[in-house]
Amino acid sequence: MSFAPYGRDANPDKGQATTEAQIRSDIDAVVPYTKGVRTYASTGGLELVPKLAAEDGLKATVGAWIDKDEKRNEREIANALDAAKKNPNVVGIVVGNESILRAEKTPDELIEIIRKVKSQTNVPVTTGETWDVWLDHPELVSAVDYIAAHILPYWEGVPADQVVDRSIGIYERLRSAYPGKRIVVAEFGWPSAGYNRDGAVPGELEQAKIIRTFAARADALGIEYNLIEAFDAPWKSFEGSVGQYWGMLDANRELKFPLSGTLMPATYTATAAIALLLGIAFSIPVFRMGRLTFTQAAVMMGAASLVGAWIATVTDYWLTHYVVGGNKVTFIASIVLLVPLVVVMLYRVEELATIAFGRTPKRLLRAVPAAMPTRTPKVSLHIPAYKEPPEMLKQTLDSVARLNWPNFECLVIINNTPDPAYWEPIEAYCRELGDRFKFINLPKVAGFKAGALRMAMQQTAPDAEIIGVMDADYVVDPNWLRDLVPTFEDPTVGIVQAPQDHRDASKSLMHEAMNTEYAGFFDIGMVQRNEHDAIVVHGTMCLIRRAAMVEAGDWSSDTICEDTDLGLTIVERGWKSHYTNTRYGWGLLPDDFASFKKQRHRWAYGGMQIIKKHWRRMLPNGGTRLTASQRREFTIGWVSWLGSESVGAVAAILSLLWVPFVLGLGIAVPARILTIPIVFCFAIYLLHFTALYRLRVATTPVRMIGAAIAAMAVQFTVAKAVYDSFRYKDLGFARTAKGSWLADAARAFPALPEAVIGGGLLLSAVALRMTNWHAVVEIDLFAFALAVQSLPFLAAAVIGWLEGSTLNAFATWSALRSRTLALLPGRGAVASEAMPEKVRS
Repeated sequence: MSFAPYGRDANPDKGQATTEAQIRSDIDAVVPYTKGVRTYASTGGLELVPKLAAEDGLKATVGAWIDKDEKRNEREIANALDAAKKNPNVVGIVVGNESILRAEKTPDELIEIIRKVKSQTNVPVTTGETWDVWLDHPELVSAVDYIAAHILPYWEGVPADQVVDRSIGIYERLRSAYPGKRIVVAEFGWPSAGYNRDGAVPGELEQAKIIRTFAARADALGIEYNLIEAFDAPWKSFEGSVGQYWGMLDANRELKFPLSGTLMPATYTATAAIALLLGIAFSIPVFRMGRLTFTQAAVMMGAASLVGAWIATVTDYWLTHYVVGGNKVTFIASIVLLVPLVVVMLYRVEELATIAFGRTPKRLLRAVPAAMPTRTPKVSLHIPAYKEPPEMLKQTLDSVARLNWPNFECLVIINNTPDPAYWEPIEAYCRELGDRFKFINLPKVAGFKAGALRMAMQQTAPDAEIIGVMDADYVVDPNWLRDLVPTFEDPTVGIVQAPQDHRDASKSLMHEAMNTEYAGFFDIGMVQRNEHDAIVVHGTMCLIRRAAMVEAGDWSSDTICEDTDLGLTIVERGWKSHYTNTRYGWGLLPDDFASFKKQRHRWAYGGMQIIKKHWRRMLPNGGTRLTASQRREFTIGWVSWLGSESVGAVAAILSLLWVPFVLGLGIAVPARILTIPIVFCFAIYLLHFTALYRLRVATTPVRMIGAAIAAMAVQFTVAKAVYDSFRYKDLGFARTAKGSWLADAARAFPALPEAVIGGGLLLSAVALRMTNWHAVVEIDLFAFALAVQSLPFLAAAVIGWLEGSTLNAFATWSALRSRTLALLPGRGAVASEAMPEKVRS
């Protein structure tokens, strides 16, 4: 056996020497299984091996390591010669190990060294080289006393069932080429774990079969052979994942398979038991949920069981593989990043199962034609405006004036807008609309929108029971108040929220995509959160009981999402919230992609501020009236949105940074247990998105694709907002880079960072796939994972490009369709007449 007597945690590549005690212990471990040992060096304590091996009756083949360090070479040769002189059990000296293969010595240089050694000893002298080197260099054969050939079919990509026949065939080729020359198979073996190399797949059972079959064949044919190697070598990560697993015994000196008798494949009983127990444990919360259907529960329990199986597999990998050094850091970091993704995956499966297979929502407010209620409490509508176009704001006020509700007032609060061109027309228009419309101008108010709304509360009519908030660009349905205000007849209701919608989606393809992306949140997420009384309150189309607002402390300026903050505070005090997905208001979409990203950044940054403010209240003893279900929805909602997006972006960037190590070294490929979850979570995301959009959102498949691209396009924006929340105490401290070519490029193309990262990920995936010469499955999986991770970044790049393209205009597509129809037989005459209506539809 090749013999490297180093402890499990030792690393001879860093110059660590072995000890006499370690050598004795390791010789005792191999004595029952071998007639001799082969070393590869005669320094660092290995010079003691021949003497200690002799005490147990083992022969020794002594190695002298030869490389470009001539001083070390001299010490190696001197120690090897001394060991041969003093120990009669030394049966050979191997001068150099694959020195020609590694180009550390030329054949002539190595022959000269071999002749020098031969002149100083009577022990047979050779060198260790792969079998093809011996065939290519007959002059080397003439210089040695015997051929020490390394035959390792794994490195040639030979399938396990062909290994023994090929190895014996190679031996016969050597014997035919050099008849009469003694030939020793100086290295033969097979790894028990690691990555495949073409058709060569490592495995415990494969190693056992190959070693046992070869040993039997070699004994029958009288072939001398040396197995590589005695022990697994955890430090050999430089040989890829297989380098550590060539031992007959593992690093704990336990025999890895029986040398005779029946071979039993690993059953992984313990891992399966752990997986089962974890699956049961993760499924327990399912039974605490109300109104479950059988299919809904089965899907959720299946997902829980998959997560349990993954955790058990990760645990098994950690316990049965040598995760050391940099691999340990990479492994742990990957697991840390994957855990929140897996949590989000479970949440998405739960939402998917609930909507697809669960019962119809019971708390959702549904619009039904109704007469005016007997009691009509006064509603005070607040419309904050900051430098808003007067004509747009007039449209909003006109829609308010048409409200079918007899008892309301409307406060228009102009804040921090010194230019009279913005506010004078609105002041005059409020006078035209009558006494119910009050104009408030706050030239200088602190706290931005929240500060303006606090000032509005001071001028709200004393008898107003309900406060309504709407953005300055919203046109509202006349029945908004008539349909929703009666909900407050329940004295425990504090909030009634209607969804946001937009009236300018037909402006461009990009606007259509943005609008459909918004709709998914309001028709899917909000409906489900409403079932647990845990909606996210928005600062428009929102009705709030005045008493609840006063109890919550009014609008707060310590977050930039004051609406969500106030809504959560009200719910924390035990007030109920209700939601309807009926549209009662239509605003304007962000003008461009940069504005879309800026809005999403503000929401995410504000969300992080809210987490910092409220996270303690999410604890069981947080001092609020939140139910366990509400705490869970708010917490997982934050993790699902802020956590998954930021972790996904970080994981993608770290994967990109890791690519040079894989391309350059070829040994740092992430294990499949770390890449498959990325692909699997993305598959769940696609299934979740497409299925729920089809079930809940009134849209077309093409619009759904646009929504998916829009949703993915802001992943990096959300991640940056999370990062900024730790970097800046307040957004006011954040500064935009000016005066640099990079800043100019970013302004010219609003998705420049995403395009660079996405392009890097995609090109890396292609490069890995094209340079995967040996068809390593893990490399292909890693490449696929990189391609998947590139999609959110490329989605942003696509929208950024589309925004400046003529393809963004519906007119371009209308003209293209018209020309296409004109080319069809019999359609040209009707194309021009049919087109306008079809385009509109």
